Amino acid sequence: MKVWVQRVAEASVDIDGARVAEIGKGYLILFGVTHTDTDAAADKLADRVVKLRIFEDADGKTNRSIVDVDGSVIVVSQFTLYADTAHGNRPGFSDAARPDVAIPLYERFVARLRAALGDAKVGTGRFGADMKVRLLNDGPFSVELTA
Repeated sequence: MKVWVQRVAEASVDIDGARVAEIGKGYLILFGVTHTDTDAAADKLADRVVKLRIFEDADGKTNRSIVDVDGSVIVVSQFTLYADTAHGNRPGFSDAARPDVAIPLYERFVARLRAALGDAKVGTGRFGADMKVRLLNDGPFSVELTA
């Protein structure tokens, strides 16, 4: 399991022309699952996201978490985080988990974030949908976390 966490000034997700999630300061999280991932991994990764300190304090040091800045999160499923580009010009996705494995782990990860941050602070895309994701990177500051 891996997530790509992007610190944003704002972000949104549209599906079929309708806005389904929108935040100001916070994280846009791209979420990927592989075949061997577990509930424990989803919990651990969500906890790491909540504690991740990539917001600046008064001294300009990255010492503040999403909780410290009263930020929000959007989580978007992203099987392409497990793209294999080692051979040829067309990525392979055999390392990405199938929806029957990935969806429950995605939902668990989101539920864990909501438990920690509050329902109103966590938005999502829709698993498997064609989404239009907009973001204004802050920094930019992006990190990959794995479990």
